[in-house]
Amino acid sequence: MFTGIVEGVGKVVSLTEEKESWCLALDLPFEDISGLEAGASLAVNGCCLTFREQGTEIGRFDLLDETLKRTNLGKLKEGDLVNLERSIPANGRMGGHFVTGHIDGVGELQIFEERGKNLYFRVSLPPAYSRYLVDKGCVAVDGCSLTVCEVEQDSFAIWLIPHTLGKTNLNDRQPGDYINLEFDILAKYVEKFSFPILENPQI
Repeated sequence: MFTGIVEGVGKVVSLTEEKESWCLALDLPFEDISGLEAGASLAVNGCCLTFREQGTEIGRFDLLDETLKRTNLGKLKEGDLVNLERSIPANGRMGGHFVTGHIDGVGELQIFEERGKNLYFRVSLPPAYSRYLVDKGCVAVDGCSLTVCEVEQDSFAIWLIPHTLGKTNLNDRQPGDYINLEFDILAKYVEKFSFPILENPQI
C-alpha cells in the first residue's frame, strides 16, 4: 500500500528483455536503502514492483507483458526519470490517499501550460473511468496523489503546485506523453457495494 507522496526521483539505467521477463534497472536516489531487500515493494511511476535482489544503489525489477501493456513503463529508455515511493509502514503517515500501485490504465497528457501563476495539467481518460473522478477528489498520476478538477467524460485536469514539480518527474512531461493512472480504490468499492442495491432497491 502506498500514499501517492513521492519520496524521490530515480533514473532508468536500462530496460532489457530476458528469457522470462523484462528487467528494469533503476538508479535509486535513497541514501538509506534499508528495507529495499529482495521481495520488497517499490512504486515506480505509481506501479507496484518487486525487488529482484538485495537493494543497492541500482534496483532491478521484473516486468511482465501485462505490466508493459497496462502502464507507461514499457516506453522507458535510458536516462528517463521515474517517481518512486516505498510502501507505507504500519505506523506511517497517510499524507495522500490510498494507492495500491495497481495501474488502471494510461492517459495522454493533452495540456501542460502556465495559466497566470499556476500550472495547468490536463490528461485524457481511458474509456469508462470518468465515473471514478469527482471534483476535488483524488487520483494517482504517475504515482503522485493529486486533486482532480474539471472532470469530463474523456479527460480531467489538475493544478500543480511548485512542491510537486520540484519533487517529482512531472516537470519534465510534455503533451503527448503517456501517464499512468490509478483511480480511487474507495470509489471502486462504493460502486461495487452500491450496484446491487441500485439494480434492485428492495434488497
